[in-house]
Amino acid sequence: MDTSFADQVNLLSEQAIELCYHCHKCTAGCPASGAMTYGPDRILRLVQLGERERLLASSDIWLCTACATCGTRCPNEIDSSRVMDALRQMAVSGDVAIGEPDALRFHRLFLALIRQLGRMHEATLLGLYKLWTRHILADLDSGSRMFVKGKIPLTPHAVKGRKELKRIFETTRIKRDKVS
Repeated sequence: MDTSFADQVNLLSEQAIELCYHCHKCTAGCPASGAMTYGPDRILRLVQLGERERLLASSDIWLCTACATCGTRCPNEIDSSRVMDALRQMAVSGDVAIGEPDALRFHRLFLALIRQLGRMHEATLLGLYKLWTRHILADLDSGSRMFVKGKIPLTPHAVKGRKELKRIFETTRIKRDKVS
């Protein structure tokens, strides 16, 4: 069996997926598993089997909330959310039809705001996402309630030390390029 895909995922995620013996504890605790086709444990198995195209086109890798519940439940300390992140990075850098295009848009906007401000600004993220996806009126009622309660500040605040943040983004880009 060709292990190059699994090796690439291990390197990018800094996880040892070969340690997974499929106890299913990760999937049992995953808040997103009900919406997924495979779930975290089967994703790990598909990586082990070299199912690159199948996984990179899967919507499952975009549905992961990165809550890290999987890693805390795993007896071998495999953080499946880091594996999902590695798979998302591979999907973006490859010629693969993204399983959840809106999730990719959200992901890109989120990272762009972090890169620019050093922190999240929900109003900017929400506004840009709504414009990009053209889902302008979706969730308008809950969003307006959050705004009225003061949960969404209108003006963003940048963090100090943005040069360090820029260095972190550059370092991760170089690491990602080496793996690709």
